[in-house]
Parts: sequence; C-alpha cells; structure tokens
Amino acid sequence: MPRPQRYRVQLETVRREVEAWARERNEAQATVEWRFTSAEARDWLKRLYRQ
Repeated sequence: MPRPQRYRVQLETVRREVEAWARERNEAQATVEWRFTSAEARDWLKRLYRQ
C-alpha cells in the first residue's frame, strides 16, 4: 500500500533533522550523566521483569 506523498516528505524532514542533531552531538563530543549505576539498573530490571 503506497504512502501518501505528505508522509514521505515528513519522514524525510524528520530524518534530516535527526541526522543534524546527531552530527552536532558527535562534534561536541556530548556525554551522558547517568543517574544510576549498572548494578542499580540490573537490580531494577530484575525486579521489573521477574520470571
């Protein structure tokens, strides 16, 4: 089923904007300040996805 042209244009616009954002973040060598440790994340996920 073909997509209407307007959705294709919107998708291309979003794709360009995301690529520009990613390029800026990479050039700035941006980092993330995590609010939890790997061990805390594992503990949380273990409780969240009990078997």
